[in-house]
Amino acid sequence: MKFLWGLVLGLGLGFILGLLFAPQSGEATRELLSERGIQLRSGALNDELRARAQEALSQGRDLYSRTKDELTTRYHQARSGEL
Repeated sequence: MKFLWGLVLGLGLGFILGLLFAPQSGEATRELLSERGIQLRSGALNDELRARAQEALSQGRDLYSRTKDELTTRYHQARSGEL
């Protein structure tokens, strides 16, 4: 329990000190990075991850459906004595 309280306290103090000693605002930092040619791609990255997750989900559903159909067919064949 002491570890958890120490972790929370450390995170809180780090956050506060980070805000107090930040050299400039977040907006100014983004402008500076933009001027140097560094683009923050968080929106594009999120879209790419979402598309990959949707594709993986679709493939998983297809595999599940095919496997279920195959096992159902084999089960019915075994019950009827066709195997």
